[in-house]
Amino acid sequence: MAIVYAGIEVGLREVVLKDKPAAMLAASSKGTVPVLIETNGYVIDESLDVMAWALDQQDSDHWLSGEGLQDPLIDSCDNTFKHWLDRYKYAVRFPEQSEQWYRAQGERFLDQLEQLLTNHRYLRGDSLSAVDVAVMPFIRQFAAVDPAWWKKAPFPMTRKWLDAWLESRLFTSVMTKYPKWNEGDDDQPFPHLS
Repeated sequence: MAIVYAGIEVGLREVVLKDKPAAMLAASSKGTVPVLIETNGYVIDESLDVMAWALDQQDSDHWLSGEGLQDPLIDSCDNTFKHWLDRYKYAVRFPEQSEQWYRAQGERFLDQLEQLLTNHRYLRGDSLSAVDVAVMPFIRQFAAVDPAWWKKAPFPMTRKWLDAWLESRLFTSVMTKYPKWNEGDDDQPFPHLS
């Protein structure tokens, strides 16, 4: 979303993580997405770093105001909430506790969001910020684990915030489905900027 917001044109390669292209692994041995390779060959393979790269080039609405990508809410999302989100999503892989128990751990973070959104439209006030963009994908995943529960969950402001995101032009514009890229599909190496 930050790349689209910043108006940067990139060459996209849609990959299936169960069938990672060798060129992707050569670019970043982590084997995770995103992987962004600048034309000078510099590799960026962390989502927040990709956001920072894009917003450093163009941030006309000041998404990086306040603490920007160093905001403690992003840190809490990445380092605590994501831990519980993964266990909630894949509870069968973590039989030590029930899905509901893992969900309850994640709800602590949702409580924070609910409080922030009670008096404001966005997480850090009445203007959209990088914090919203960084946190939203994880809340989307959490809500998708059990949609029936999410519809009734005690987080009406967070649900309203997420719904607005899911209907936003920015989000829908980046959720386009692309065909799987296979090495040799084009004459460009994997995946340099246009």
